[in-house]
Amino acid sequence: MRKCAPLIAAGALVIGVLASFPAMAKPVTDCPLRDAPFSAESPLIDILLSPAAKAVVEATAGSTLDKVPARFAGTTPPSFAAILSLRSASMFTGLKANALADVDARLRKLPVTDADRSARCARYDNDVPVFTLKPGKRHILVFEKINGFRDGPSVEAAHAAFVAMAERKGWDLVTTDKGGAFNAATLGQFDAVIWNNVSGDVLTLSQRAAFQRFLERGGGFVGVHGTAGDPSYFWDWYADTLIGARFKGHPMNPQYQEARIAVDIASPLAAGLPAEWRMTDEWYSFSTNPRKAGAKVVLSLDESTYSPVGPMSVDLRMGDHPLAWTNCIGKGRMFYSAIGHRPETYSRPEYVTLLETAIAWAAEDRKACP
Repeated sequence: MRKCAPLIAAGALVIGVLASFPAMAKPVTDCPLRDAPFSAESPLIDILLSPAAKAVVEATAGSTLDKVPARFAGTTPPSFAAILSLRSASMFTGLKANALADVDARLRKLPVTDADRSARCARYDNDVPVFTLKPGKRHILVFEKINGFRDGPSVEAAHAAFVAMAERKGWDLVTTDKGGAFNAATLGQFDAVIWNNVSGDVLTLSQRAAFQRFLERGGGFVGVHGTAGDPSYFWDWYADTLIGARFKGHPMNPQYQEARIAVDIASPLAAGLPAEWRMTDEWYSFSTNPRKAGAKVVLSLDESTYSPVGPMSVDLRMGDHPLAWTNCIGKGRMFYSAIGHRPETYSRPEYVTLLETAIAWAAEDRKACP
């Protein structure tokens, strides 16, 4: 079996054979939350996949789940239901706090069946790609497994930009949408991993551990936009340690606004950037500030230059508003940028320069995190 993925080059869609796979992958048995009791904190998708859990919610609170818009209630990934808990979905269901507490108590009494475990693990994989890499080059892995929200145009535009960067810089860049790539042997072939707008929980427990070891022992990580844009996370280390911030929301009226970006010119990642620039994008706000996790901010957003108001008039102001930052994860280097919803963003000269510098830094600068 061969793994094929679309590559966008010179405006055309090119199919590139990127990796081969073993004939048979082992079934997933170590997915996160496999044996966890049902609760208000369960992923909404797991509630929807269980007739018993869904019945408890509907019997306790009426036909609440029928109120969830269809685009948020899919049970086949990618699905927005994979990045909402039952609690965080209350914005759609209308479940009040007292009703939610009652539902939570009843859900916790439900047995977790083998069918539930199988359904929970179905969105993960153990497919281990085999890459043929060129010696003497920096090896970059672009990871594109998405179980949550997938915005196709932004994923594809970012992918094309990364391919073009690799061609300019002479990197050996390959792509996979398989979580099975996150094992010690496969990750050990790469200098850095790019998460291209990855949304939803995508790694098994053993894959998480391999990824964490890869970083702590000196690997590099680059994440863009949706990689830190989920309303609910089911892996605390990822949100609080690796990214160092939890998504709060973005404006919706209008969704895309022009704003001023300020650059910390003292950052090693600021090379080639102006002290500031203005652009239009979907601006993320975070409920926690990455500086508290030890991050060094490269870009900040000037909140006076746009309207930081979210759905239902939620105040999205952060005051100090980091937009892109770096941090050390053990000996490893991480970079994240919240920019990148609009496809045209990935052709902005300033942003291309930043991403190209950030990838090189994450893959090469071993002294940055001794």
